[in-house]
Order: sequence, then structure tokens, then C-alpha cells
Amino acid sequence: MIKLLIRRYVKDYRNVTETKVRESYGVLSGMIGIFCNLFLFIIKISTGLLINSIAVISDAFNNLSDLGSSLISILGVKLSNRPPDREHPHGHGRYEYITSLAVSFVIFGVGLELLRNSFQKVIKPEEVLFNPISVSLLVISVFVKLWMFSYNRYIGKAINSGINRATACDSLNDAIATSVVIAGTLLGRVVNFPFDGVLGLVISVLIMYTGFGIAKNSVDLLLGSSPDPELINNIKSYVLEGKGIKGVHDLKVHDYGPGKISASIHAEVSHGANIVEIHSEIDDIEQKIKCELGVDIVIHMDPVEE
Repeated sequence: MIKLLIRRYVKDYRNVTETKVRESYGVLSGMIGIFCNLFLFIIKISTGLLINSIAVISDAFNNLSDLGSSLISILGVKLSNRPPDREHPHGHGRYEYITSLAVSFVIFGVGLELLRNSFQKVIKPEEVLFNPISVSLLVISVFVKLWMFSYNRYIGKAINSGINRATACDSLNDAIATSVVIAGTLLGRVVNFPFDGVLGLVISVLIMYTGFGIAKNSVDLLLGSSPDPELINNIKSYVLEGKGIKGVHDLKVHDYGPGKISASIHAEVSHGANIVEIHSEIDDIEQKIKCELGVDIVIHMDPVEE
């Protein structure tokens, strides 16, 4: 289904290195997230109030925070795709990392508040009212979240988006959390134990852990984490495949946001080589790396003895 939506709403959807295409992917993903999470919030808050379950209510507000995260992610995509200007010659791609960090704060804050409420439920447990219809709605919500995990993972991989990868992880956690709530609701009918409050604690800790993980990854990217080893190897391989290239050194990679990676490398060539031919070969390599790896690269010729 997600592929059908992409083909319908994303023009030139295969050209994922193009700024406008990436923006369309991000907006589509965010809008789906808004509608799905609003639907889930309404289902879960109604169910939670109906059966008097703090665990289900906690899960509902988790979906509400996800809705807010989808709004922030759309804003992040719009900001990150603004063209370069005098103050930001390499563009605004890192806005996406900043919005991912903002999403993590929202997620962590919701988890902290739900932790407090769940702790109160453990101290003063209340009866959870079993309702087959409510449980059925929760089961439906699990499948919705699994679908959201699938489409966010697909888009995250397609456009190399940290926001979508983080959202995919969060969606999978939500599906697991809701499954645990369903199990606890059923067990609570036969076992005299405050499952509701305890499960609320588990869910809130899971939510905070997810927020912390997203924050750590975003901060690493903003500070300049080490480039992907696979990308490093691919760049070197492409350069070394060039005619007349004897070796490479001093590869530097700079990440200015998803789809906005710049690099420079020194290519060793024979000091007696035809400079015009080598220059033409290097131009071709730079274009190939740009098209196939999405990296803007500058290759410097270094003459070496045979």
C-alpha cells in the first residue's frame, strides 16, 4: 500500500537524491503519521476511559505525542530542504537532525509524565473493567502500528532519513507496548495483581528509552559522528576503479544532513601521466559518485613516482 501511495503522491519518486522528491516523501510520511496517530489516540483514550485503565490511557497519550512528532517532522523536512544561502552555504539539511532531537524531547517528556501516573496506580490500584469490544480495538491498533513501522522503515531506507528511522523504531515499540497492555488486561481478570499500573510503568520506561535513543543519535549526527564505513569503502572503490589512479589517501567526509554529504579525497596518479586525460577521468568519477552514492566529492590529483 505504501508503494502505491508513493507512486501517486510523490512525483519522480525514484530520484531520491533530489531535494523536492525527498521533501514529498517526508510530507507524505508525516501526513500518514498524523492521521494514523489521531485515529489511534481516539480509539485508545475512549477505551482507556471506558475500562478505567491507566496503561491504555498512557498508550493513548503516547500516540498523541507521536502525532506531535509527525507535525515536527514535516516542519523539519520543509526547513532542511531550504536552499543554501550566504550564512549557510552547505544548505539547511541539519534541521532534520534538530527536529529529530525535538521529537525525542517530546517522547521523553510524555514518558516521564506517564511514569508518574502509573506509579500512582501501583500504589492505589483500581479495577480494570474487561470489555471484549475494547480489547478488539486495541488489537486493531497493534496492526496499525505494525503497518506504520513498515512504511516508516521503507521510507527511511529509501531517502536515508533519520526522522523516519526513529519513527519506525517508535512505532514498533508502540505495537509491543499495546500487545503487553492487552495481555495484562486479560491476565488481570484471573490474577489478583496490579497489572495495569505495572504495565503503565513498563510502557512509560519504554517510551523514555526510545526518546533517549533518538536524542543520542541526533546529537551524534549534529556533533559530527564517524561516517558510515560502507560509504567510505564505496567512495575509495569508485576512485580506484578510475583509469590511471594508483592509490588514494586523505578522504574526508562531511555530513550536512540527509542527502547533503560532501567529501574530498586525494587520488595518486603517475607524475608522467597525461594531465588532460586524468582530469577528464576524475570528472567522470566525481559525477558517478554523485549519481550513485549521492555524495558531492572533490578529487585532488597527487602526482607520485612510478
